[in-house]
Amino acid sequence: MGLLAAPYDIDAQRVDKVYRIGWLSLGPAWNLGPFRHGLYELGWIEGANIEIASRWAHNQADRLPMLAAELVQLKVDVIVTQTTAAALAAKKATTTIPIVMAGSSSPDRLGLVKSLARPGENVTGMTNNPGTGFFAKMVQSLKDAAPRVSRLAVLAEPTISDSTNEIEASAPSLGRTVIVLRASAPEQVPGILAAALRERADGLFISPSPVFDAQRLLIVNFALANRLPSICGDRDFATAGGLMSYWTDWTDLRRKTATYVDKILRGAKPADLPVEQPTKFELVINTNAAKALGLTIPQTLLMQATQVIE
Repeated sequence: MGLLAAPYDIDAQRVDKVYRIGWLSLGPAWNLGPFRHGLYELGWIEGANIEIASRWAHNQADRLPMLAAELVQLKVDVIVTQTTAAALAAKKATTTIPIVMAGSSSPDRLGLVKSLARPGENVTGMTNNPGTGFFAKMVQSLKDAAPRVSRLAVLAEPTISDSTNEIEASAPSLGRTVIVLRASAPEQVPGILAAALRERADGLFISPSPVFDAQRLLIVNFALANRLPSICGDRDFATAGGLMSYWTDWTDLRRKTATYVDKILRGAKPADLPVEQPTKFELVINTNAAKALGLTIPQTLLMQATQVIE
């Protein structure tokens, strides 16, 4: 229907109050667009029955507790968090204000919820973790595109182990040696890229993370300059010149986040709303990068792509 279509009628409960939604993000709040659209489709209009107070930490995780405290002081009705670090900061800041995750890794393992099916406290929403086997599938996709890769450098954050554990476990069957290199801040990325060269890596796996997104161009240029085929969970790497990306459809995930906010503002409790895993994924292949790397992408792989950049 699009933005020109009128949302359905707003019930009387919402006419008498303007609800305040807090948005807490580690990086730029660029995903507010799909979230806002999702709210609009559900009858929530900024300036009419909702306000959005946005706070983002400029990729400085140590600022998140302060920003979360600001949203609590504003007495927002719900806090929406973008990234795992933001969700953890919000939960530490409040045990009463509902928190909706607009993408978080392993919320059950990290203690954000008691379980995905029964969150149990004040946190619910969407996890961006696509489920068991997906990281190995990403490595298989890179193997299909670049069969000669044998020493794969995996760039990861220290607090996120799901991807590295799964990739390391699948390495023998895929005929790969895995080199895990960790960075917890953008300024550490140049150092681990240098370590990848010392370890004679011939391929890169970039875990989805604001840490690496902040150094996206550095990583893409490094991979091309050193002829390293790469795969990432963020499509922006592929559009910037990386070989390929394969991950959750972020636009769809943020839009679905709005359904949680809608239910909570209508009276539902976060503890009773199961956490959902993503159901839509994007495979983006950059054939210009493939040519620069001397690769010919198999037609079978190109046919699976959501987008081919030529």
